[in-house]
Amino acid sequence: MKKLFGDGNEREVKKLYKVVDQINALEPAITQLSDDQLRGKTQQFKDEFTNGKSLDDILPEAFAVVREASKRALGMRHFDVQLIGGIVLHQHRIAEMRTGEGKTLMATLPTYLNAITGKGVHVITVNDYLARRDSEWMGQIYTFLGLTVGLNVHGLTHDEKQDAYRCDITYGTNNEFGFDYLRDNMVLYKEQLVQRPLYYAIIDEVDSILIDEARTPLIISGKGEKSTDFYHQASRFITKLTEEDFTLDEKAKSVTLTESGVAKAENHFKLENLYDDQNITINHQVLQALKARVLMKRDVDYVVEDGEVIIVDEFTGRLMQGRRFSDGLHQAIEAKEGLKTREESKTLATITIQNYFRMYQKLAGMTGTAKTEEEEFMKIYGLDVVTIPTNREMIRKDMPDVVYKTVRGKVSAVIEEIVRRHQTGQPTLVGTISIENSEMLSQLLQKKGVPHTVLNAKYHAQEAEIVSKAGQRGAVTIATNMAGRGTDIVLGEGVAELGGLHIIGTERHESRRIDNQLRGRAGRQGDPGSSQFYVSLEDDLMRLFGGESITAIMNRIGFDEDQPLESGMLSRAIEKAQEKVETNNFMLRRHILQYDDVMNKQREIMYKQRREVLENDSIRDIVIQMMEDVSSRLVEIYCPAEEVPEDWDMNGLLDGLNRIYLKSGQLTIEELDALRIHHEPEKVMEMLKELIENLYDAREHELSPEMLRELEKVIVLRAVDSKWMDHIDAMDMLRQGIHLRAYGGKDPVMEYSFEGYEMFEAMIHTIKEEVSTYIMKAHVQTQDQLERVEVAQGQVATHGQGGYVAGSQPPLGQPNKGVEAPKKTPYVNDNKVGRNDDCPCGSGKKYKKCCGT
Repeated sequence: MKKLFGDGNEREVKKLYKVVDQINALEPAITQLSDDQLRGKTQQFKDEFTNGKSLDDILPEAFAVVREASKRALGMRHFDVQLIGGIVLHQHRIAEMRTGEGKTLMATLPTYLNAITGKGVHVITVNDYLARRDSEWMGQIYTFLGLTVGLNVHGLTHDEKQDAYRCDITYGTNNEFGFDYLRDNMVLYKEQLVQRPLYYAIIDEVDSILIDEARTPLIISGKGEKSTDFYHQASRFITKLTEEDFTLDEKAKSVTLTESGVAKAENHFKLENLYDDQNITINHQVLQALKARVLMKRDVDYVVEDGEVIIVDEFTGRLMQGRRFSDGLHQAIEAKEGLKTREESKTLATITIQNYFRMYQKLAGMTGTAKTEEEEFMKIYGLDVVTIPTNREMIRKDMPDVVYKTVRGKVSAVIEEIVRRHQTGQPTLVGTISIENSEMLSQLLQKKGVPHTVLNAKYHAQEAEIVSKAGQRGAVTIATNMAGRGTDIVLGEGVAELGGLHIIGTERHESRRIDNQLRGRAGRQGDPGSSQFYVSLEDDLMRLFGGESITAIMNRIGFDEDQPLESGMLSRAIEKAQEKVETNNFMLRRHILQYDDVMNKQREIMYKQRREVLENDSIRDIVIQMMEDVSSRLVEIYCPAEEVPEDWDMNGLLDGLNRIYLKSGQLTIEELDALRIHHEPEKVMEMLKELIENLYDAREHELSPEMLRELEKVIVLRAVDSKWMDHIDAMDMLRQGIHLRAYGGKDPVMEYSFEGYEMFEAMIHTIKEEVSTYIMKAHVQTQDQLERVEVAQGQVATHGQGGYVAGSQPPLGQPNKGVEAPKKTPYVNDNKVGRNDDCPCGSGKKYKKCCGT
């Protein structure tokens, strides 16, 4: 196909070289400028942009200015291929550039160009260490040119965050930017907002952030209400189960009880039916305990240190300090390990990485490995991938995989190869996919007397330092595949003559990108190097996805466990297995996004309305509209247009109005009855609208306009926040069981969308009722009593990667001194109402579909 139609990527690069020629043509003139003249170009570009020039028009000269500033500030001159990458990033696309080709410097070009708009540019990295390093290192270019640079990392004060976001360019991690967005939508005063409107983001290691981390949402949580004692009981029960009592699906990473397992659970916990509504919590905790016992492996999925369970990131091998698995799984693991279980949390705000970054007006990314996932980048983010040519020809030798029948045979061969290359002085970097495997190889090398360094990716700064020395003569470095990502490995003296850095992969990862990242550590900037992967048929990837074809080939040959097989055909078969996993994972991420899109539409509506409340000095009109909407709904219920006026229930209407916002005597039954003569519900609403206006004027006179303006905001924000948090929990519960609808031939996503919409509508109505009630009935004596207070009191934590980042508290208001607290149930009824009973409000709906929501 390429011979027939040509390579599309090559055509794209040729087109971009025309712009590079324009930039290079400007270099002689730019070189002649003094430092002050060069710095003055920034204001010139700002003026040109303000006066109507597009950034594309300004690009050639701006890139030439950045290149010159870099030469003066850092002693580094951008290569032509880096200029191409910079143009690609400005065009909000993904630049795939091989490891060691200078992505960090490349990003300064579009960052500077887009920063002259004054809207703020965010440069996203995978950890705090890289954000700090790059902001200080590349920041020298920006400050030389008169721009401001901020750093947004975990642990900053509120004021420090505001200062960071006000800068022209802000470096930080994806989680921190996402959490700041959520926290901004929980603040009580507009002065507490830290982020500006999201304009342009460049994501470093874009595949890691937008794909690997896309499965797990960012969550801000508060203290939950569920007891954790039961997790220990559930964990003890699980130890009594046999393999016949549950089914395990390793591919889907799920586990369920069989009929015998259910019977044992019901007998053990003395239940009639494990699946009854009242046993939902027990059922959930038993399944989480089972998952913790069967699927979650110590030193692979998590480690235990100082009495705490710490998550191990499945892609990077890093310890995720302070984070916790959500949905009770962390508590189940703590119980399994015999540790004290912490309380479960309540979700206060949540968003996926995918939906956060899709809010940027412009989005771009860079990585060494993106082409294999181009379809996903395009479908979810609208980003295409352009492969940037290398500055020097790549001469690394990538050898075919060596395949063994057993893990034992494979590990023995890996150790022999490390020893052999170490004896020659050639440095070796050994990549593993888990901490457990790293430590096992380390013990074997110790027995052989081979000095080496083990990287478990616990501390980013030390990690980068260790990885940078991996190219020295005789060095042996064992690391999880992603440890030290973003750090260059420079070859020591005489190493090039020995063949450069040799990479040994001890197992194929699920994703080809991760393998390519490991390979890419060698052969940077035209250096020599080599790489080879060692695989066994007992590896998880081969066992679960390799298929019978590879096993059949091995069995036909009939060799023992210590006998290797190198074959291009086998390597291709292994890549096919990886493609299967990648397809599975893509479908899973897209499935998650389909569900989150439902919540995202609702989130956008809620946050937009909330921002309006924050930013407007007066929301009188909004509150009056809420009261009118509530009244209109009551009129529809008690004075339906299809009934004759004689059948209208005026007493029911009056009771409803009195319950929600009227005080005794403000409206009489005689006044309402007199409206029947009009035969039109619209006439009833006209009278109620006039009444609301009069009552509101009287309320304003009673409290003073200033006090009522503050009371409006206090009550609306409290109602919105508390109901939204309850709604998040309700939607989560709905989602957990919605997949069962598929058995009835229904599309679970569509069902989730329909029911979620009904729940959202019900929540909006509840908010309006609550606001109407408390705006008219709250007792307030002084202005001081109207200080706003955060609904989510107590410890607030933030989740990411399936766990918490504890202690990241959103700004809180002052203690509540006098506003009557909103009550959860809008309708007063002395008798207990069943969820399937008719609602006592008289709507004609079942309680669970009306006030029971």
